[in-house]
Amino acid sequence: MGTKNNGRSAEGLSVVFTVRVIEGGEQGFLELYDQLRKSVSQTPGHIVERLGEPVDDSRQWVITSEWQTAEHFFAWQQSEEHRALVAPLRQWVDSTQSLRFRVVKETKGVTA
Repeated sequence: MGTKNNGRSAEGLSVVFTVRVIEGGEQGFLELYDQLRKSVSQTPGHIVERLGEPVDDSRQWVITSEWQTAEHFFAWQQSEEHRALVAPLRQWVDSTQSLRFRVVKETKGVTA
């Protein structure tokens, strides 16, 4: 069993998925993402997911998610439902990258 670190289990998994959306493909990508997020929100072990929109002209979107364990994430990622949902992704993006990691330190800002 993992040790506790600032309220987080060391067994938790964070995922950063970057997606470079093709020019003019934002609407199609967002429609696909809405389907994906509905699926993931019902998945055991899923904690939170966030979609980040680029603030420059890079067309580089970022999806971050947190999972109770790596096993939960990989079970969802390898499911038939997940595969069916992401299959159409290729028509809206020209590159992707996935980073998976365990948080070992977390620093929170001071609140006023």
